[in-house]
Amino acid sequence: MDSFSTLIRTASHEQHVEAETSTFMSDLLGGRLGVDAYARYTEQLWFVYEALEAAADGLAADPVAGPFVRPELMRLASLERDLAHLRGPGWRAGLTALPATRAYADRVRECAETWPGGYVAHHYTRYLGDLSGGQIIRDRAERTWGFAKKGDGVRFYVFEGITNPAAFKREYRELLDGIRADDLEKQRVVAECKRAFALNTAVFRALGEEFPLSA
Repeated sequence: MDSFSTLIRTASHEQHVEAETSTFMSDLLGGRLGVDAYARYTEQLWFVYEALEAAADGLAADPVAGPFVRPELMRLASLERDLAHLRGPGWRAGLTALPATRAYADRVRECAETWPGGYVAHHYTRYLGDLSGGQIIRDRAERTWGFAKKGDGVRFYVFEGITNPAAFKREYRELLDGIRADDLEKQRVVAECKRAFALNTAVFRALGEEFPLSA
């Protein structure tokens, strides 16, 4: 029988590909959109991570979600440095969430408050995705908009506390394999992973509508 981490990865593969190949992301990574679109995307990330990380302390002692709450993963401070760089010192005043982003952040918050297993699903889809695919985004952003390597503007993608990402991901998958949940609960967590990807894709779609390429 497949391990839970394998199950979760294969079950959400389709949604993962859909999120990664969204038009907005393709245009952004292809250098067809300006730095403003990148900044807008970074703003949307702020709302999602604010929801994820505001709940972290309260879940640190939870038997299901607690093992996943790791300080070296926290992204909010890095996001805020990036936003200050992208939008200037008054970045908070102009910060607005797209309706799709609000729905995503609300769902993260709801899981954090009522369902630790669901919180793990969102935690996994975000942080493991950032550790992997996020490095491609960082590289493209540095080259396209001239950010300093691993510096302001791309700090969100730089996990300074994780010296060996491959080992960290392996350890994270072991945590997933050892999650305190029965088969039914595991199926629910997998379903929530798919939902997390769908919520993420909806944000990309909304960003794509806000930054259409002039045909």
